Amino acid sequence: MAARRCAGVLDDYADASIRSASLPLLLRTPGRKEHSQNKQNEPAVAIDANNPTILAAGANDNIDLEACNAGDDRTCPFTPDVGTSGVYFSFDSGTTWTQPTYTGLSARGCLGVVGNTDPPCTPTVGPIGTVPNYFENGLVSDGDPAVAFGPTPGANGSFSWDNGDRLYYANLTANTSGGGVESFRGFEGIGVSSTDDLAAAATGDNSAWTNPKIISRQSSTTFSDKEQIWADNASSSPFFGTVYVCWAAFQGQEKSPNAAPAGLQVAVSRDGGATWHQHAVWGAANNGQRNPLDGCTVRTDSNGGAYVFGIGTVSQAGHQAFELMSRSTNGGGSWRKPVPVAGPVTQPGVFDPAQGRPTIDSFAGARSDLAPAPSVDIANGAPTGNDATDRIVMSFVSGTLAQPHVFFTESTDHGATWASPRAIETAGDRGFYTAPAISPNGTDVYVVYNAFTSPYHADTSSPNTLVGVVKHADAGGSGTGAFSELHRGASGDARGSSANALSAEFLGDYVYAAASRTYGAAVWNDARNPADCSAIDAWRESLITGGTVARPAPQQDCAPNFGNSNIYGGTYTDPTP
Repeated sequence: MAARRCAGVLDDYADASIRSASLPLLLRTPGRKEHSQNKQNEPAVAIDANNPTILAAGANDNIDLEACNAGDDRTCPFTPDVGTSGVYFSFDSGTTWTQPTYTGLSARGCLGVVGNTDPPCTPTVGPIGTVPNYFENGLVSDGDPAVAFGPTPGANGSFSWDNGDRLYYANLTANTSGGGVESFRGFEGIGVSSTDDLAAAATGDNSAWTNPKIISRQSSTTFSDKEQIWADNASSSPFFGTVYVCWAAFQGQEKSPNAAPAGLQVAVSRDGGATWHQHAVWGAANNGQRNPLDGCTVRTDSNGGAYVFGIGTVSQAGHQAFELMSRSTNGGGSWRKPVPVAGPVTQPGVFDPAQGRPTIDSFAGARSDLAPAPSVDIANGAPTGNDATDRIVMSFVSGTLAQPHVFFTESTDHGATWASPRAIETAGDRGFYTAPAISPNGTDVYVVYNAFTSPYHADTSSPNTLVGVVKHADAGGSGTGAFSELHRGASGDARGSSANALSAEFLGDYVYAAASRTYGAAVWNDARNPADCSAIDAWRESLITGGTVARPAPQQDCAPNFGNSNIYGGTYTDPTP
């Protein structure tokens, strides 16, 4: 089916070094402004190392869900069995983007009317903007997207870039209410699908994608969460083409909020995603001795070393939280015990009774659970590995509620030692989420972050000003230099973002970056488009104070663009070539 093109927002840029305008990854078509169909968050982006003009992105995208006016006008639910894992393509180095329209189970037509007498939404087969072939296999694409490019295996099973380029898409996955071909036990699994025909996939051809495969081992109490995917994309590696997915496996969190131990898991495929082997990197725990390891990142170096990073507590350090690293030198066959590489780190935020999680900007604000989670990249010289430095770069957010810093650190000896973390945010920015990228040859580092520029306040009466920022630094033998600001996006009021339950803001858990030898790419959560809704603000605060404010109906009590959080991104040429 026809794809929809993204329109550039050209007035954000004055810097001639920036390749393209800041682009929303989704262009909302006229009439598609109802919450929660206007909601995006949690972006991921990848550059094809073998063809660096090609990029792919993912995001949580509610475009196919029912509108608030469907059913009870005061609710904006996730529509049962309808997917939320958006997918997007660029074939011109990120200058323009396409969101394909596939066919699948859709609730786009469930718009409802004013009043609470509508029948429940009944999704039908129709146009979707999310990764395809899930409903047909009894599955639901449930967000937390991750994307990676790697080589395509040949007929003999060996990998070569001459065979073509494969895009992998991983996300959280649930069973449909009716079950199906790939049904599994537990609450959420990890699903992976792929495409070798990027051009057809970008035009909305369902058949260009494989059917999704559940790669996580599941029990009746397993909630697999926060996955990331990577393909070993340097042909110098003895494990070239191997695909890695890491995630946290929570046990029992849907049974009891007080019993959610998590173990960090890694699944490895050596045949292009046909089969997977799962390994426990760290056992499950959630107690006074050790908190669960979460917020993982996975990467490979030019020699095939594989690295998984997460955040967890260390008992010998007084149970303080650290960025932890586990390494494999045999293609993911075994993994070393995680060791602390940076920290201790602190989770900025205060407990918010409206959502039962820490928040960083205000009551009923944006959750900050994974602000300290590490995001990592490695200069592995892809696609050949010939000019690799194997420098590892990491960024994360840590600090006080008053000043959450965006920290940067690096290693030049395969993670054996690390530079002292340094704060790199612009003065006045309160870091929220961050991600780095380093060029394959190790000369340029890009860091993207979301930040609040307003202080924390224990109410909902004043704006929570959010901004997206992209920075650059040169890297060399003496280390990565000072960071300069490449781009500062338009700011917006995060109060206009919303969880589907409406009781709090929602900006997800991460941002993302990638780099080629000539440019960096960044995507972030953006609040320039949503409108604050005073009725929602008052109701959210009443949930905390015990007031009696009536629950609003967003489409009657708020502006049409309430909830319209977007993913914005840009590509940025190396300013010091």
